[in-house]
Amino acid sequence: MPDTQALVNDFLNKLKKRKIEGSQATAKQTAELLRSVISQQRVPYTNQAGALIDAVKAVGEQLIAANPVELAVGNIVRRVLHIIREENLSLTTAAIGGLNLSAVSDDENDDDRDGDSTLSAAAVAAAARSTLRPPSLQTLLEDTPVSAAVPQTSSSGGDSEGKSKSADKSSRSRKLKHDVIEAVNELIQDIVTCHEQIAEQAVEHIHQNEVILTLGSSRTVLEFLFAAKEKKRSFRVFVAEGAPRYQGHLLAKELVARGLQTTLITDSAVFAMISRVNMVIVGAHAVMANGGVIAPVGMNLVALAAQKHAVPFVVLAGSHKLCPLYPHNPEVLLNELRSPSELLDFGEFSDCMDFGSGSGSPLLHVVNPAFDYVPPKLVSLFITDTGGHNPSYMYRLIADYYSADDLVVQRRATAGN
Repeated sequence: MPDTQALVNDFLNKLKKRKIEGSQATAKQTAELLRSVISQQRVPYTNQAGALIDAVKAVGEQLIAANPVELAVGNIVRRVLHIIREENLSLTTAAIGGLNLSAVSDDENDDDRDGDSTLSAAAVAAAARSTLRPPSLQTLLEDTPVSAAVPQTSSSGGDSEGKSKSADKSSRSRKLKHDVIEAVNELIQDIVTCHEQIAEQAVEHIHQNEVILTLGSSRTVLEFLFAAKEKKRSFRVFVAEGAPRYQGHLLAKELVARGLQTTLITDSAVFAMISRVNMVIVGAHAVMANGGVIAPVGMNLVALAAQKHAVPFVVLAGSHKLCPLYPHNPEVLLNELRSPSELLDFGEFSDCMDFGSGSGSPLLHVVNPAFDYVPPKLVSLFITDTGGHNPSYMYRLIADYYSADDLVVQRRATAGN
């Protein structure tokens, strides 16, 4: 089995050098790496969940720092941390409930039975409240000791109870790790199949003889449009070319290859053509907690044109793109500047240097941002692998995937630091 640190270093190099294209591929590889970290992590006898959380955070910090703009990395790290907390909470609640039931069956006293039932109900109620905002792991382990749920018995029964508790703890340790890995496998499967799950909803949103506008290239959009065609919907697609990388050219070729009527337009022609459009359907780089969208550059222009002409602006995004942070959070890096060579070749750029002044400073500066931010007020609908949602509901949907304790991925400070 490969060394975990070697796998981490290899993935870090890929992130730093931007060798992984697309949020889906990045999210999938991040989840697979964290699964390897968890499977090879040695779990102590006590506080098993804490050890797994610390291990994931240690790797997660490095991954996020390697490419802060790729928010899918941080999303998956936080999703895995949430999985660990949820699985540990589930096992703890089940253990408390099982001990209470066994105590009630062994005790014929009605008063004791009532007390045990009350304790069990309180534990279940606490667990239910915790699913909305789980407490810290330390609080969970300290406030619900196993011994508190077990009535005192004779000394002869104490040894057997102690052995039983020890066996239960050992079994729970193995089961926690197994359950976490199984849940991460399900997460990876959701990432892989998100395009198909979103595409299944296409026939509900695209109707006969409509005109759809999109910008740039997105596999999610491609599969969505093709799924509508497969359901015998006849429609036309306008594709804005997405300068300066011209990803729209690739999407237009793919659409034509699959038999869709396609018209390629320049980005500057979006406002002129929007009056003929029935719906704008685009992909996203990330969806923030407030419903705002980080998307390829030029998307805000399209959203403003759609709002001006009252055209629905629909965003397709898998759940791995849902980010629990807000645009104003200091951990969020909204943009990055790409190479000027996408706009000018280096020969043209060198001709603009002011060599006469002796400073060698250029008279021409090239700014080539990669992303736009689209505020939630410009978005009509989000379509995710769980269905369609209004922008105002996104914060609640995102809250189901993450724990509040993990919004900032940072390891706990050790004693003496």
